[in-house]
Amino acid sequence: MYPEMLVAPMRQQLEEIGFKSLMTADDVNKELTDNNGTKLLVFNSVCGCAAGTARPGIIKAVKESGKLPAHLITVFAGQEMEAVAKAREFTAPFPPSSPSIALYKNGELVHFIERHQIEGRSADMIAENLKAAFEDFC
Repeated sequence: MYPEMLVAPMRQQLEEIGFKSLMTADDVNKELTDNNGTKLLVFNSVCGCAAGTARPGIIKAVKESGKLPAHLITVFAGQEMEAVAKAREFTAPFPPSSPSIALYKNGELVHFIERHQIEGRSADMIAENLKAAFEDFC
């Protein structure tokens, strides 16, 4: 696990724009077994691609999109291990990757951005990808 003082500012970046941090497996289960509406789940991370493009792209998409998921939720890889493990159960058939971004509609995983789709892409590209998904599914 990473020291909380290291991850707190990274967690806060998403919380400041309305994300709810899920800290336990029970928190994740409650959020993701409620199959009503749309949910955006972010697997946050301390890695460079999370800091350089994933979080900035997510923030830009949330701030600029005309349509948003009803629920913005996040887990932190390398920190809340049980919460992350539980959340990964809801992203099958995709292999675990952090950072990654999952969009659900009425309990169905309808859009997923894996780490390899984040690496090497700009924050603007990630934001545009998410805004298009929000337009299609929210």
